[in-house]
Amino acid sequence: MELQTCIDQRRSVRKYMDKPVPRELIREIIQAAIMAPSWKNSQVSRYYVAEGAAEKELACCLPDFNRHNVENAPVLIVSTVVDKRAGFTRAGEYETHLKDGFQYYDCGMQAMNMCLKAHELGLATLIMGIYDEAAIRKFFNRRLSWQ
Repeated sequence: MELQTCIDQRRSVRKYMDKPVPRELIREIIQAAIMAPSWKNSQVSRYYVAEGAAEKELACCLPDFNRHNVENAPVLIVSTVVDKRAGFTRAGEYETHLKDGFQYYDCGMQAMNMCLKAHELGLATLIMGIYDEAAIRKFFNRRLSWQ
């Protein structure tokens, strides 16, 4: 699919089919995100994936309206950032007017790449900004400690 077509046709979707997404497609989506520009190639975004039963459990960390929005979604991808890396000198001083906010700019560009790649692959996305950060952190810390 042509890039302009992806840009024109991509929409935020709030109804999903409960159909598994092959891991290879998830990898392609995350790889597309990684290819977005970042401050001095600092690559500050990190991605955590919940699918199947884990997705259902992670959805409980969302407020009711967002939990409803992702009902039946087979995958949730959580993006995080490494703090105080993008927009800083090696000595730890701010280098931009955004101060400690530049990593979120980088993450936003990566999120857009992710959405466009998902659309190109025939998958739908929804970016959500309202969630229980502490509960999500606890969810992934608990799961990662099992591995």
